[in-house]
Amino acid sequence: MSMTHTTELPRTAAVIGTGTIGASWTVLFLGAGLQVRASDPAPGAEAHLRAFVAEAWSSMEQLGHTAGRTLDAAQQALTVHASVEEAAQGADFVQENAPERLDIKRQVYAGLESVLGPDVIIASSTSGIMPSTLQEGMQHPERLVVGHPFNPPHLIPLVEVVPGKQTSEATVQAVLALYRALGKSPIRLRREVVGHIANRLQAAIWREAVYLAREGVASVEDIDLAVSAGPGQRWSIMGPSMIFNLAGGLGCMEHFLEHLGPALETWWADLGSPHLDADTRRMLVEAFGTPDPARFTQAVEHRDRALLRRLQALDADQHDTGAAPAA
Repeated sequence: MSMTHTTELPRTAAVIGTGTIGASWTVLFLGAGLQVRASDPAPGAEAHLRAFVAEAWSSMEQLGHTAGRTLDAAQQALTVHASVEEAAQGADFVQENAPERLDIKRQVYAGLESVLGPDVIIASSTSGIMPSTLQEGMQHPERLVVGHPFNPPHLIPLVEVVPGKQTSEATVQAVLALYRALGKSPIRLRREVVGHIANRLQAAIWREAVYLAREGVASVEDIDLAVSAGPGQRWSIMGPSMIFNLAGGLGCMEHFLEHLGPALETWWADLGSPHLDADTRRMLVEAFGTPDPARFTQAVEHRDRALLRRLQALDADQHDTGAAPAA
């Protein structure tokens, strides 16, 4: 995709790295009608990727995100290549999902830039490496931007768009437009920060969950339930600041801060700072028992089915109310 602000989708996307995140991106791109050229050095990568597409396609059909394609047509639109350079041939946009190692990513970028035209954007799914660091040594650093999804990308709407110091504004605008055209809800970070936004919020909540469990306030299971059956129900609809704005009644945020602001500050002051020491690690591991492949698969399937139902319900609600789509 060229660095022009447009809602037109690229014809061909290269997906570099087809693990959990890369495979999910592949499903999303295929569901939008794109040709996908993928590459992953892992043994059996193509078989794994095609199996993932086959399994996820029914979800895309239920959401109406298939561009009229059958599963067979989607599989025909996907090609898997031995090298990064081969996958990048003819690509209009690149979504990079290589391992979170700077040396590997830089090697990938060198291979991509040996093939791509200078205006083809490279978006990295990295969750932990700063884009300015990734740009060091690139021939065209202005083309690189972080496009960090939330797992699984073919279902979760959020994408965090993080420009580096050398990323051009044209690249940022083009990527935001692309993700919106794909049905995503992209947000732009105004500056780089470790973990971006959503992972930092997750880390903050989990820190307190671990602290409460270590202090014996409740079991790991019950603390998880407190989140999923309580505020998690609202968080899937709106963010915490809007929730508190509504909690203020007709006086909105001003009324909320006047009446509950002091109490919230006492809660902030009392939040814990646990450490993942041996005892804490043991507590967390024992809370989930011995790893069981069947139980793991059931949990993933439950998560994705529930996500699908919620997305369908939210989409129906937005159509009924005329609200702007969230995804």
